[in-house]
Amino acid sequence: MTKIIALANQKGGVGKTTTSVNLAASLAATRRRVLLVDIDPQGNATMGSGLDKHDLQGSLLEALMGDVSASEAIIQVEQAGYDLLPANSDLTLAEVRLIQTEGREYRLRDILTTLEGRYDYILIDCPPSLNMLTVNALVAAQGVLIPVQCEYYALEGLTALMQTIERIKEGANPGLEIEGLLRTMFDPRNNLANDVSQQLMEHFGDRVYRTIIPRNVRLAEAPSYGMPVMYYERSSSGALAYLALAGELLRRDEQLTEQESENDGA
Repeated sequence: MTKIIALANQKGGVGKTTTSVNLAASLAATRRRVLLVDIDPQGNATMGSGLDKHDLQGSLLEALMGDVSASEAIIQVEQAGYDLLPANSDLTLAEVRLIQTEGREYRLRDILTTLEGRYDYILIDCPPSLNMLTVNALVAAQGVLIPVQCEYYALEGLTALMQTIERIKEGANPGLEIEGLLRTMFDPRNNLANDVSQQLMEHFGDRVYRTIIPRNVRLAEAPSYGMPVMYYERSSSGALAYLALAGELLRRDEQLTEQESENDGA
């Protein structure tokens, strides 16, 4: 069964695309079949995967509009081990065109349904806003992974996202769950970062990943070379952290599968 995870936070600069690219590569390194969907018109996940977003033969826009199939738009990122459904600034047209489309919030879900069974994980890198593209991602996903930078406005910024997730659950996607909250760009020497981290743990409990992504120069440099950090500097703390996150995510899923099997057998 394919698991679809949307990586979302309406606040920009929290490491959302960095997490999307590096988690995709880390899961692929464990021999999972992974598709990364770039649904952000900035196209950063596309560029971070080593593709020129200005020179795409097909993209998510064409797939959303039904001009090509999802399979036709997918590009194999050989150096990173995952597949990519790329995007660029043309995707801003999708917002306008989707407004006039019936069932507009289901377009991405319908596209990804055609890929069911082809991948173990589909990761969706969302825009840093709660727009129709983000709604499409949340409707298509089973879980939401929320990167959070431990700073002053972190908890306040989560409120709007949580409210959106609840509205999606009440309507278009009742099965949507919070996959987990990931602390990013963390500096343990910063007292505020430690305070916010503690607040997250108290408020969200075991939904906060134990893995913490540190501030790391190599992690910041890797996108400019168009590759995940594990292929830029495998021994860096950033690369090791994302490998640890992939392991934690896989263990959680295995435990969930075991619990479901036990409940079914009870």
